[in-house]
Amino acid sequence: MDWARIMAPLSGGEADRKVIAAAAAIAEPFGAELAGVHAPADVADLIPWMGDGFMGGVQATAVESIRQAAAEGEKAAMAALDACPYGRKSFLSLKSPVWAALAAEGRLSDVVVFDDGSARGKGPLAEAFQQIVADEQRPTVVARPGLKLGGVVAVAWDGGKEASRAMRTALPILQKAARVVILSSPGSKKYDPTRLQAFLSARGVTSEIANIGDGGEAGPLLVKAAKEAKADLLVAGAFGHPRLQEFIFGGTTRTLLNSDCPSLFLSH
Repeated sequence: MDWARIMAPLSGGEADRKVIAAAAAIAEPFGAELAGVHAPADVADLIPWMGDGFMGGVQATAVESIRQAAAEGEKAAMAALDACPYGRKSFLSLKSPVWAALAAEGRLSDVVVFDDGSARGKGPLAEAFQQIVADEQRPTVVARPGLKLGGVVAVAWDGGKEASRAMRTALPILQKAARVVILSSPGSKKYDPTRLQAFLSARGVTSEIANIGDGGEAGPLLVKAAKEAKADLLVAGAFGHPRLQEFIFGGTTRTLLNSDCPSLFLSH
């Protein structure tokens, strides 16, 4: 199984070049398309604030400012993509409604790549990251320094459906890894990591098992074990919970997003 389209949402900001480089590193081993998708601020987001008491001149100025920023961001995002030496790439700048368009592009991509800042809730694409992972449930890579394919991949495994989905979705990466380490705890009787070993072996993936320990919260134990394995990427199931104002990730996922651990491959 190969991937054909790797999507990199772009804001027109400084983080774009790093996201593009990470997406290229993922796309290249598959010969996949690197799709740079510019997601500007949406004029439609102003509509709830434009009531009867909203002054016409102020309204026009606000709309024009957003349109101007979008145009400048599009040029910057396109320049960042043009500077990437990877050959098979495309560029698209989304129009209103931006979120609906970004969701549609994500559905037509194998993997979506975000920078570490967006994953930590910072920058213009922070909400887009939450929506892509928790609402759209798209396979997502959080790119951090040192990301590469063909290195060491750690797989967080508890036998649950979230971990299982993440592992299966990440199979193309696992099949290209030099070393795969299954991170599991011996404390649960609900699963046997050797079953996962057999599953991977049948698909051409040789793996080893590392015991993360049996006490304490799973998040810090996974981070510690991934570092000890010298992992370049950690595959993990993501837990998204509905919210009134914003998506709130579960405790383990939040720890991984806010920690200084390897790049993440998340699937909810």
